[in-house]
Amino acid sequence: MPQAFGWHDLANPHRFRAVAARVLPWLLAAAAGFLLTGLGLGLFVAPPDYLQGESVRIMYVHVPAAWLSLAGYAGMAGAALAGRIWRHPLADLTVRAIAPVGATFALVCLVSGSLWGRPTWGTWWVWDGRLTSMLVLFLLYLGVIALAHAFDDRLRGARAAGILAIVGVVNLPVIKYSVEWWNTLHQPASIRLSGSSIHPDMLEPLLLSATGFLLLFVSIVVMRLRALIAEQRREMRQRRRAALAG
Repeated sequence: MPQAFGWHDLANPHRFRAVAARVLPWLLAAAAGFLLTGLGLGLFVAPPDYLQGESVRIMYVHVPAAWLSLAGYAGMAGAALAGRIWRHPLADLTVRAIAPVGATFALVCLVSGSLWGRPTWGTWWVWDGRLTSMLVLFLLYLGVIALAHAFDDRLRGARAAGILAIVGVVNLPVIKYSVEWWNTLHQPASIRLSGSSIHPDMLEPLLLSATGFLLLFVSIVVMRLRALIAEQRREMRQRRRAALAG
């Protein structure tokens, strides 16, 4: 009688690739559906803001990019911690898979925030707590990417990148609470556990868009992870052949 499938089975790289191959088309289809709906409503249907006018529509890209750049870093740090403590076989590869995706979302957040800030604040950039700490987050992502490829020994690179990912977590609460700790041009959070100050006609497309970007983020990370597993297996085969030939 076949055994039931469990989440621990995904720790096996071969099984992970097989499951990911089946799940990916559904993830991508769902991401496309949510993104088309959310961005369509946000860019063409939702009302303009009574103060910011049409420029508020940047929110439907900027806010999800900000959320996911933080969530992605937290996930990357969690994977790095799992690699150090439990020696999870996919942990180091997960760090490498997430880092470029998270860096891209952090860059989108910075660029879209700059575009939003020009008509709202009258400037492209200010060195306040929120913007500066987001820039630090982007640089941390780049540092993790650089360290992962800085050594000929892949294990040393993974260890160095993982340590930086874990240490960099201290920046996440700085980003979160910077608007409360310091005087800043950036507005406080509009969505809290206690409720939202955003009008429902604007909140609904924002949440749909955020869901679509989340699914897209996960899809890209899964695709990268499958590619990295395949690359690792190819390198292992090449080392075995070199050892036999020697």
